[in-house]
Amino acid sequence: MRIKVLGPGCKNCHKLEHNTQVALDRLGLHETIEKVTDYGEIAGYGVMKTPALVIDDTVVLSGKVATPEEITPLLATATT
Repeated sequence: MRIKVLGPGCKNCHKLEHNTQVALDRLGLHETIEKVTDYGEIAGYGVMKTPALVIDDTVVLSGKVATPEEITPLLATATT
């Protein structure tokens, strides 16, 4: 599974990364979270509002800091 957090590196981006790691830990998954800060690459995903979460090259949320409880089912679905 490939997981990316898209954003300029702001406080919200770091919080989304943290919450994603918490969700991964809860699921017992040991995946690496890639940080994407390049605006061209972010725009390439069609994201207009950051932070955004990408799982296996699909944007699963954008423009909000999701909680670990919101992220967990997104990750669980991707593993099946």
